[in-house]
Amino acid sequence: MFALLIEGGGWLRATWGWLHGRARWAHHVIVYAPIYVSAPLMIIIGALDSSLLSLPEINDYLVVLRCTSDHKSAFYFPLFAAAGSVIGCLVLYTIMRRGGQAVLRRKFRAEHIERVERAYARFGFLTLAVPALLPPPMPFKIFVATAGALEYPRWRFILTIMIARSLRYFIEGVLAVFYGRRVLRFLRDYGLTILGVVALACLVGLAIYFLVNRRRQRAAPVAAAEDPERGLDATSPTSAS
Repeated sequence: MFALLIEGGGWLRATWGWLHGRARWAHHVIVYAPIYVSAPLMIIIGALDSSLLSLPEINDYLVVLRCTSDHKSAFYFPLFAAAGSVIGCLVLYTIMRRGGQAVLRRKFRAEHIERVERAYARFGFLTLAVPALLPPPMPFKIFVATAGALEYPRWRFILTIMIARSLRYFIEGVLAVFYGRRVLRFLRDYGLTILGVVALACLVGLAIYFLVNRRRQRAAPVAAAEDPERGLDATSPTSAS
């Protein structure tokens, strides 16, 4: 038994060493290799992270390092990270759309699902766009999975993720050009603060939007009552002819 444990431990160390070596190789390729080599690998890693695997902050980390080492990459490299994220999200979306609520409820807690479903019913595409735009530690996969289970329109889903992720990675790339790796420390230290500020701004914007719509709805009957002849003219057969 002891010999089996030693043999098993050696196998685990060998496996970990191999994975660590592959990770270092991928890191070197994405950060320093020509774009025709690094871009496909970035798409693959982004797709894996956004689908069934979980590689926290890996896309942000690689985008920042690439743009730090090659400032010109800030103009185009974020698009590859965004494309990979879209592909991975689409895989998870498709699985949940085919499996429906049963698969969704096996993967996430019921109270979290109900909260996200209410957000979709109330805020629409913003429920997907805001988490896609925000950096970690904002959870995101539950919004993607719920979109699939609720059969959110596929093309609207793709466009929302692509635009939000592209904007996020472009912002990080530009910041990396000026501040380098300090961007990663800033996101790690102040991610929750950023999340709170953006969430507050979104809530204020939505409150203003609802207030303006409510005032318009209240003003419409008043305007019709003050000018009844205009309403009659607009609906009379003679005006229609």
